[in-house]
Amino acid sequence: MSPEKMVTMANQISMFMETAMPAEEAAAGVAGHINDFWEPRMRRQLLAYLESGGEDLRPLVIEAAAQIRRPAADA
Repeated sequence: MSPEKMVTMANQISMFMETAMPAEEAAAGVAGHINDFWEPRMRRQLLAYLESGGEDLRPLVIEAAAQIRRPAADA
Protein backbone atom coordinates (compact mmCIF):
# COMPACT_ATOMS: atom_id res chain seq x y z
CA MET A 1 0.00 0.00 0.00
CA SER A 2 1.24 3.48 -0.69
CA PRO A 3 2.48 5.48 2.30
CA GLU A 4 -0.12 8.15 1.55
CA LYS A 5 -2.99 5.64 1.71
CA MET A 6 -1.60 4.11 4.91
CA VAL A 7 -1.34 7.56 6.57
CA THR A 8 -4.87 8.41 5.46
CA MET A 9 -6.26 5.17 6.88
CA ALA A 10 -4.40 5.48 10.20
CA ASN A 11 -5.47 9.12 10.54
CA GLN A 12 -9.11 8.23 9.83
CA ILE A 13 -9.01 5.65 12.63
CA SER A 14 -7.46 8.27 14.90
CA MET A 15 -10.12 10.88 14.10
CA PHE A 16 -12.88 8.38 14.81
CA MET A 17 -11.38 7.31 18.14
CA GLU A 18 -10.83 10.94 19.16
CA THR A 19 -14.57 11.54 18.90
CA ALA A 20 -15.91 8.13 19.95
CA MET A 21 -13.82 7.44 23.05
CA PRO A 22 -12.66 9.26 26.16
CA ALA A 23 -9.23 10.82 25.60
CA GLU A 24 -7.51 8.43 28.00
CA GLU A 25 -8.77 5.42 26.01
CA ALA A 26 -8.35 6.72 22.46
CA ALA A 27 -4.75 5.57 21.84
CA ALA A 28 -5.64 2.07 23.00
CA GLY A 29 -8.64 2.20 20.65
CA VAL A 30 -6.43 3.11 17.69
CA ALA A 31 -3.94 0.37 18.52
CA GLY A 32 -6.72 -2.15 19.12
CA HIS A 33 -8.33 -1.45 15.77
CA ILE A 34 -5.02 -1.69 13.92
CA ASN A 35 -4.08 -4.88 15.79
CA ASP A 36 -7.46 -6.48 15.07
CA PHE A 37 -8.04 -5.43 11.48
CA TRP A 38 -4.71 -4.66 9.78
CA GLU A 39 -2.84 -7.62 8.39
CA PRO A 40 0.76 -8.13 9.57
CA ARG A 41 2.23 -6.60 6.41
CA MET A 42 0.27 -3.39 6.96
CA ARG A 43 1.25 -3.17 10.64
CA ARG A 44 4.88 -3.77 9.75
CA GLN A 45 4.72 -0.98 7.16
CA LEU A 46 3.08 1.44 9.61
CA LEU A 47 5.62 0.72 12.35
CA ALA A 48 8.51 1.20 9.91
CA TYR A 49 6.94 4.48 8.79
CA LEU A 50 6.65 5.62 12.40
CA GLU A 51 10.28 4.71 13.04
CA SER A 52 11.31 6.85 10.07
CA GLY A 53 9.57 9.89 11.53
CA GLY A 54 5.86 9.28 10.94
CA GLU A 55 5.39 12.39 8.82
CA ASP A 56 1.75 13.55 8.58
CA LEU A 57 0.44 11.03 11.13
CA ARG A 58 -1.89 12.44 13.76
CA PRO A 59 -0.46 12.60 17.29
CA LEU A 60 -2.87 9.91 18.48
CA VAL A 61 -1.48 7.42 15.94
CA ILE A 62 2.02 8.18 17.18
CA GLU A 63 0.88 7.73 20.78
CA ALA A 64 -0.77 4.40 19.89
CA ALA A 65 2.41 3.03 18.28
CA ALA A 66 3.71 1.53 21.52
CA GLN A 67 0.57 -0.64 21.71
CA ILE A 68 0.58 -1.86 18.11
CA ARG A 69 1.73 -5.48 17.90
CA ARG A 70 4.89 -5.91 15.86
CA PRO A 71 4.49 -8.86 13.47
CA ALA A 72 7.24 -11.42 13.16
CA ALA A 73 9.65 -10.67 10.32
CA ASP A 74 8.71 -13.85 8.46
CA ALA A 75 4.94 -13.56 8.93
